[in-house]
Amino acid sequence: MAGESKLIAIIGATASGKSALAMQLARELGGEILSVDSMQVYREMDIGTAKPTSDERDAVKHHLIDVVSPSETFTAARFVEMADAVIADAAKHGVPLIAVGGTPLYFKSLFVGMFAGPGANDLIRGRLRKLENSELHRMLTAIDPPAAQRIHLNDTKRLIRALEVHELTGHPISSLQTQWGVLLPRHEAVWIGLHWDPDAINRRINGRVKQMIDAGWVDESKRLREKYGPLSPTAAEATGYSLLLDHIAGRISLDDAIEQIKIATRQLARRQMKWFRRFPNVKWIAGDAAHSTQSLLQ
Repeated sequence: MAGESKLIAIIGATASGKSALAMQLARELGGEILSVDSMQVYREMDIGTAKPTSDERDAVKHHLIDVVSPSETFTAARFVEMADAVIADAAKHGVPLIAVGGTPLYFKSLFVGMFAGPGANDLIRGRLRKLENSELHRMLTAIDPPAAQRIHLNDTKRLIRALEVHELTGHPISSLQTQWGVLLPRHEAVWIGLHWDPDAINRRINGRVKQMIDAGWVDESKRLREKYGPLSPTAAEATGYSLLLDHIAGRISLDDAIEQIKIATRQLARRQMKWFRRFPNVKWIAGDAAHSTQSLLQ
């Protein structure tokens, strides 16, 4: 990277304190923040995606937040294209940039490269969507045990993609994805990871869900439904919104929706850490010890 610019990547599970650390570093370094979050790209999905506040965004410039409508589909490829431009501009002007977020696929695509698999096949996907997740997982276990072990039973999108790739290429997706691990880094960065013990992160998640509900998450979901109707397939993947929309439609009580959101968020946190733990050259620190920023960059 040119000049005195620095690129710092902060990773960790949801509710681990990544955004607070990024703000602290950005203030101390005079830098800007690149959001690596697949849901904060959506306008008006603010509370449920834990976006930085307006005061935080006034204090530190943030990139790739509020870039598309909730009715639009947003892909990892589009993210990489936009993020590359942000990184290039920061390097050109010598501005420190802190990349922070909880979307492992976006991090891996940005820093290592996109998996060059076959394009989507609507016929195959339509057929697979008719099957239960248990059957999808059983099929994947039969043809690609490593992928089946890595992909959670509830992760319908990735189960279908793995089966689709095998059907189109005749090769398991796990063998094709090995190319990801051998490519040269697309961007050099200092990597910092935040970790908590399971009980602690679960308490933080439960507390944050309560804060989001108290802040008006239900009303936010109602406004989204009234303005946009069904969310786009990618926006609908945001944890919690579909459950709150079910509550608004009278299909589930608010208490049940909140409890299921907590469970889903805890499951998300485990999946995030499973991915992030594979990333090389990360300086992992305890989440409750992420206060001395100077030592983090040494």
